[in-house]
Amino acid sequence: MKIDPVEAPKTSIQVIERMVALLDALANYTDPVSLKELSKVSGLHPSTAHRILNDMVITRFVDRVEPGTYRLGMRLLELGNVVKSRLSVREAALDYMRSLHKKTQQTINLSVRQGDEIVYIDRAFSERSGMQVVRAIGGRGPLHLTSTGKLFLSVDEPKAIRAYATRTGLAGHNKNSITDLGKLERELSVVRTRGYARDNEELELGVRCMAAGIHDDSGKLIAGLSISAPADRLQEEWLEDLVSTASQISATLGYTGPV
Repeated sequence: MKIDPVEAPKTSIQVIERMVALLDALANYTDPVSLKELSKVSGLHPSTAHRILNDMVITRFVDRVEPGTYRLGMRLLELGNVVKSRLSVREAALDYMRSLHKKTQQTINLSVRQGDEIVYIDRAFSERSGMQVVRAIGGRGPLHLTSTGKLFLSVDEPKAIRAYATRTGLAGHNKNSITDLGKLERELSVVRTRGYARDNEELELGVRCMAAGIHDDSGKLIAGLSISAPADRLQEEWLEDLVSTASQISATLGYTGPV
């Protein structure tokens, strides 16, 4: 049913709703769209659609490719980049981390890579979690001994992994630490296949971790979300929640790849 422009008073809300309807309609097409088609898809009378499109052309929200055909304008990309630049992974992750902590009652870590280490940039934890070691925000850990670090190593080229091993010597912290390149390469192959990583008391005795990756809108791995717990308390059923939570954070950042 067409919306006649003279049927109802043109309130500001109505105008905004009609603009959004046209933008949504344009978003469904990769090629320029005719006024007739946009009117049909949006449910707007052709004269109403034409008037609003003209206004959006002036403000660069819409481009007029040739008389009677339209596509989304560059102004939307400019505004989208502004939003993207303001949205940090910490802001995107915080509420999700709190929810995961509430469910597991264990420490939830958000970490990023800096050179040959990971850096803990945020954390949700309880004083009652029973953790023997609580690494402070800003704390660091070797890539090959941490679950998030293994995620980052797993996306490196084989040559880069060997170079990392040479630089660091694959130093260990205890009897469980992976200090052999061949063993590390096999571990990273498992990480790639499964899509998540583990630290089985390799960094700290008595502490186990599992981590899932967070990706940005380009698909790049930018952070790791991990659960740390006393070794005898880490539960396998948390893994599904962890992977799902990391995927939700990635989606908030614009990632549309496979879950």
